[in-house]
Amino acid sequence: MKLYIADLHFFQDTLIEKHDKRNFPSGDEMNRYMIERWNNKIRGGDIVIVLGDFIGSKEPEQVNRILHQLKGKICLIEGNHDYVWLNKSGVDMNRFEWVKPYAEFDDHGRTVVASHYPILCYNHQYQLKSDGSPQTYMLYGHVHNTHDETCINSYIRQTRETQVIDSKGRERKIPCNLINCFCMFSDYTPLSLKEWIALDEKRRQELWRSPSTNSPSTVR
Repeated sequence: MKLYIADLHFFQDTLIEKHDKRNFPSGDEMNRYMIERWNNKIRGGDIVIVLGDFIGSKEPEQVNRILHQLKGKICLIEGNHDYVWLNKSGVDMNRFEWVKPYAEFDDHGRTVVASHYPILCYNHQYQLKSDGSPQTYMLYGHVHNTHDETCINSYIRQTRETQVIDSKGRERKIPCNLINCFCMFSDYTPLSLKEWIALDEKRRQELWRSPSTNSPSTVR
């Protein structure tokens, strides 16, 4: 099974006091909890696709300490913070199935477009399955739960409500299926595409029903 998560930022202790305001007493406790949540979810040959900003340390020993404690197979979509350790001498890159800046692949009959950065007009966006359900999902990270995510939520809502005429002259609404796989949304647990779809729709309904309850942080 493929599972997804973004912006774990192991060893980036500043996310506790600033930015995300993660509710941990220390960076060590944050790392321990995220490892525990990951390992409690992973089974057998599960593949976890990390959508960038995986580890915030430039010390190979610390990077390897995390990599060797996590279960399952790991794939990485490169994030803007990963350069500090990626391909650095001493880091066990054999722990990764692959590392890419961008990827497209199949997940149980659906197309996944994977990028650290949100792509508002993504490849295969208009494709639907034979039953009319979405064929393609764009999974991203980077923006955490900031003002940028608030803007993306507004864009998704407006796009989904936009009527267009397709090539066959039929009126239809534009599919717009971007999902922010930010680790705090899933309590630091990698989730399957099906699970992220359900969680994202629930979160979106709550946001759109009561916009005032959305209190994003202001920086990332």
